[in-house]
Amino acid sequence: MKSERLNYKNLTAEEIAPSFLDGFERRQEVMLCYRKGANGWEVRPDPFVDDWTKEGRAAVVRTLQETARTGGLVTAAFAEERLVGFAAVAAQPIGKRREYLDLLEMHVSAEWRRRGVGRKLFLEAAAWARERGAQKLYISAHSAVETQVFYRSLGCIDAVWQDRRHLAKEPFDCQLEYRL
Repeated sequence: MKSERLNYKNLTAEEIAPSFLDGFERRQEVMLCYRKGANGWEVRPDPFVDDWTKEGRAAVVRTLQETARTGGLVTAAFAEERLVGFAAVAAQPIGKRREYLDLLEMHVSAEWRRRGVGRKLFLEAAAWARERGAQKLYISAHSAVETQVFYRSLGCIDAVWQDRRHLAKEPFDCQLEYRL
């Protein structure tokens, strides 16, 4: 795997087939999570395995297709022809002053994590959002400690404004922002 060369590509809706996520290893064994406590964020044990169901995979594919179709960014990393990571940013601004673009999806296949793929995809998403006039990237991020370490190492902070749709969909996610 170390000798495999990665190719990064922005995708159109037509390039995102129903089989797009076949072979992509979403599975994440979570032991510790960030949770809001009386004194702010606390790290707590909350062991579980996070993975997509067949329906969940199909929903992510639909989100990616719709994002690309409506002018958003879907960028992906491939080893040979195999998908190893992807990020998606909505084109429609959100926030009180419409200052955010929403990082809808950000995933790296399990065997490719901690190898710089996520960082490169994230920075590409941030650059794309900046080019479109956004001031911040909005991130509803998994609360697993390793996920939070990733985002915070990039400079993400707690979101000043929080999107109610994200809070309702994933109440344990950490709402973050990245200043562009």
